[in-house]
Amino acid sequence: MSAGRVMGTETEYAIADPQDPGADPRALALRLVRAAAHPDLAHIRWDYGGEDPVNDARGGRLPRTAAAPSMLTDAPGARLIDVAAPNGARIYVDHAHPEYASAETVNAFDALVQDRAGDRMMAQAAERAGGLALYKNNVDGKGAAWGSHENYLMDRAVPFARVAALMTIHFVTRQIYTGSGRVGLGPRSEEAGFQLSQRADYLTSRIGLQTTFGRPIINTRDESHAGPDSRRLHVIVGDANRLDVPLVLKLGTTDLLLGLLESEGDSTRQIDELLDRWTLDDPVSALHTVSRDVTLVKPLALANGGCADALTIQRALLDAARQARRDADQPGCADDRVLNLWGQVLEDLTVVRSGDDEDRLAMTDQAGRLEWLLKWQLLERLRRRRAIPDWSDPRLAALDLAWARVDPGRDLPWRLRGSILRLADPGQITKAMDQGPEQTRAWCRSQLLHRCPQAVRAVSWSRVILEEQGPEGEPRTRVVDLSDPLSHTRSSCRDDRDIYCS
Repeated sequence: MSAGRVMGTETEYAIADPQDPGADPRALALRLVRAAAHPDLAHIRWDYGGEDPVNDARGGRLPRTAAAPSMLTDAPGARLIDVAAPNGARIYVDHAHPEYASAETVNAFDALVQDRAGDRMMAQAAERAGGLALYKNNVDGKGAAWGSHENYLMDRAVPFARVAALMTIHFVTRQIYTGSGRVGLGPRSEEAGFQLSQRADYLTSRIGLQTTFGRPIINTRDESHAGPDSRRLHVIVGDANRLDVPLVLKLGTTDLLLGLLESEGDSTRQIDELLDRWTLDDPVSALHTVSRDVTLVKPLALANGGCADALTIQRALLDAARQARRDADQPGCADDRVLNLWGQVLEDLTVVRSGDDEDRLAMTDQAGRLEWLLKWQLLERLRRRRAIPDWSDPRLAALDLAWARVDPGRDLPWRLRGSILRLADPGQITKAMDQGPEQTRAWCRSQLLHRCPQAVRAVSWSRVILEEQGPEGEPRTRVVDLSDPLSHTRSSCRDDRDIYCS
């Protein structure tokens, strides 16, 4: 099992100017990202030397001439503006959206803290940019979608085909507890209704390299930002979450299953059994079915000719992770907490499935852990209070959008905080806005930005480029190699002043 997997999140935010509803979103994104730049760090550029967007995990490379322009993130024309955040994160414009890519962490709970720090930093930047409205969601209901991505570092020795096979089963079915809920069915909300996931309707293929069209369940972009023995699994299938539990479980359950793939011995047989029993016949169709099934009972066709519902499959994955945890003779506090939460939400879902709409409206504890259920309760109460006959009413879409508004201390999740299970300490979030995680290379990146910002010329995930004065006062370039994500940590330094330690 994993004992400190490097992971992180990337969040694209929707943005609007309340004073100018027709403003160009690209211009608004530039305004916000510029406002996010600390004055001492504004001169620092992002180093694109390690970017490799056309390398495919299945083998080979996509010719750049065949790639959509949106895929070429390393192209000069794509480099609108990047900001090195003081906590070691990256803030930038991605197409027409401001994006926050969190600093590297080593477990799902720390990743949650970094993600929430990003929400606060981006909200502050939106305010400084002239009172812009910031939204953490994935769709506009008119055909456009944007991402909330996950990244996991794993052992490259695991055959990618096995990674894709197990992760497909997981990503299709985990929506039942990671979905953030959405008003509307179809990419353009062609049908009225409510579904579990915002992202599902925009995923149309099983596997592929692209992220902005023909979006796949398994993304094959292969750039680890680490050494040759590591692979970065880039996940584009998840929702943007406002509640803590679904975000921790989105990251933590995936971490545990990747650990299962990496472990030796009986796990090979165990994974073979999981794949033989639970591989889906049509994963894309199953993804859409799960998202649209608020009853949680619809069967999914399996490749072996049988069928099973998403909750049953998730129970099997949890049982496999629990068995591997029992077999692993090593401490794993974060892993154990994830397993406990995973078991709890599957119990919650069993209760939700057994009840009718009246029962579900009264489920306070379960709604504090299941974001889609809490959102459904808010919307259903509004429907009843205003005698709204169906889900096509624009007032429901407006409340759905209001849920996504990031406005710390005033937004809907904050007002409902008494009924929501919180897993991130507010003090830790405040600290994480300024300091990189101490267990990864992000700590060194953050320290360099704090202690010698004028010497820093460029940063990336895997290196920092400094320009210093030589013995005779001549300029001298120095590269701090951060290719090992678990080096240059706080504990690896000889003392607090040694920020170049290896």
